[in-house]
Amino acid sequence: MDTLQQAIFALHELEQDTTTPKNVKTKVASTLKILNENGEVSLKKSRAMHELEELSEDINVQSYTRTQLFNIVSLLEIV
Repeated sequence: MDTLQQAIFALHELEQDTTTPKNVKTKVASTLKILNENGEVSLKKSRAMHELEELSEDINVQSYTRTQLFNIVSLLEIV
């Protein structure tokens, strides 16, 4: 599994987690849509990273979820 697929898998796990708040799930779904679009990988990666970094700055996001978001952003940086 390549790094992009690992990031997508991690986003799916976060989206399916019952402890994840609805607003986070909505943003994660939006990020997944971006990553699954056709187009240039670097552009998709940049847009997805921006979405996730914006979400990680939300004060209402749990620290565990924030850590998961940072890990996913790290995976996307490698792509």
